Amino acid sequence: MQQDVRDVGCGLKAPEILAPAGDMTCLQAAIDAGADAVYFGLDEFNMRQRAGVNFTVEDLPEIQRRCEAAPRRVKRYLTLNAILFEDETEKVERMIMAAKPYVDAFIVADWGVVALCRKHGVRFHVSTQMSISNSAAVRFVKEQGASRVVLARECTLDEVKRIVAAGGLEVECFVHGAQCVAESGRCMMSHDAYGCSANRGECRQPCRRTFLLKAVDLYSDGEGQPVHDSETEFFVTPHTVLSAKDLCSLPFIDQLMAAGIASFKIEGRARNAEYVMTVVSAYREAVDAVLAGTYTPEQAERLVARTRRFFHREYSRGLYFGRPGVDQFTDTPNSSAQEVKRHVGIVIDYFLKAEIAQVKIQDAAVKVGDLVQIQGPTTGVQEFRIASLRRDEEVPEVAEKGTWVTFPAPRCRVGDKVFLIQKLKG
Repeated sequence: MQQDVRDVGCGLKAPEILAPAGDMTCLQAAIDAGADAVYFGLDEFNMRQRAGVNFTVEDLPEIQRRCEAAPRRVKRYLTLNAILFEDETEKVERMIMAAKPYVDAFIVADWGVVALCRKHGVRFHVSTQMSISNSAAVRFVKEQGASRVVLARECTLDEVKRIVAAGGLEVECFVHGAQCVAESGRCMMSHDAYGCSANRGECRQPCRRTFLLKAVDLYSDGEGQPVHDSETEFFVTPHTVLSAKDLCSLPFIDQLMAAGIASFKIEGRARNAEYVMTVVSAYREAVDAVLAGTYTPEQAERLVARTRRFFHREYSRGLYFGRPGVDQFTDTPNSSAQEVKRHVGIVIDYFLKAEIAQVKIQDAAVKVGDLVQIQGPTTGVQEFRIASLRRDEEVPEVAEKGTWVTFPAPRCRVGDKVFLIQKLKG
C-alpha cells in the first residue's frame, strides 16, 4: 500500500480504539491488545446474528468485570442496530433495561430503538446503518439525544473533517476491516437470494461469491454467452464483480487523527481472536507513535505487514480519498493471509510456579522453535515459540499426535486450545 504518513505535529487528541468482540476469547484479546472500548451484540437485534459471535444477557456482568479490571478502563458498547418490526419493541425494551447497568452506550439504527433509549435515559450512538453523511444530519440526531455518530463509510476524509469541524457531536469512523459492497448497508441481495436479510444481521454474503458474467441478447432465447472479450468495458475476472477490498488505514492514520475523529472502529465481530489481537495491537502502536511524534512510513509498513498475517482480503484506503471505482474490488477470491493456524491440542494442566503447560497433542505435531498460540475465554490469545519439550524424563524432538508434552508457556488454563502458526507458501 502507498504510504501516506505525514508530519501532522503535536497537540493531537488520542482517539478511542474501538475493537470488535464476538466471544470471551476475542474480548480478552481486545483488552490485552490495548483497546479503549469494545462493541458486541447479544443474541438478537444486531448486525451479526450468526452463531458464535454474540453474547447473552447472562454474560454482561463478566464482560463488565473484565473491562473494569483492565489496566485502562475499557468502555462497552452494545449493538442494537438491526431494523425493528412491530411486534419486537417490548423485547428490545427488556433487553435495554437488562443491559443498562453494564454498558456505556447502545449502538442503534432504528428510530424506535432511539425512542426506547431516550425513554430509559441511556446513552446511544447512531450506527453507520443510518447513513449519516453530512453535518445537517449530525445536528438532527444530536437533537434526538445521540451522543455519538458513526459516519457513513461513503464519506471522504475531507468530508469527515468538515463534519467534525461543524461540531456538536462525537464522530466515529471505521478504520479497518471488511467493507460491504453497499458500504453503509441497506443491501437487499441476501434477502432476495436467500430470504436472510442483511438489515437483520443475517447476511449470507452473496457479494463474496464467484459470478460468471454473460452478455444476453434480450431478443434471443435468453441463454446468453459468457463474456470473453477482454476489451469489453465491464469485463472483470469473475470473483471481483462485487467483493470489496478490506479497509486498512494504518498508512494514513495520522491524517485521520488530525481530522479530529473521536473513535477508530475496527470491523470484525465475526473474525477470530488472533485477528482481534493482531489488528488492535497494530492500531494501538500506531496511535501511540503518532501522539509521540515518532510515526514513520517504515513503521506503518511494518504494522500493515503484521495485520496481513491472518485472514484479510486485499487492502484499500476505502473511500477516504475518493468515490468507489474498479480499484475497490479484490482480485483474490478469499483470504490473502500470510499465515495459517493448525489445531494442535488442548491444555490439560498448567504448573503456575514453573510456568509450564501440559498439552495433549490431538492433531498437528509440534517441535522446539515452533510458533504457537494458546487461546481461551480467560486467557485470550498468548503467542510464543516453544523453547523446549519434555515428557517425564524424555526430551522428545517432536510431540506427535496422540501423545502429551510439556513446554514453557505464559499463564493459561485447562481446556485452552493450542494452535500451530505456520507461514503459507507462495
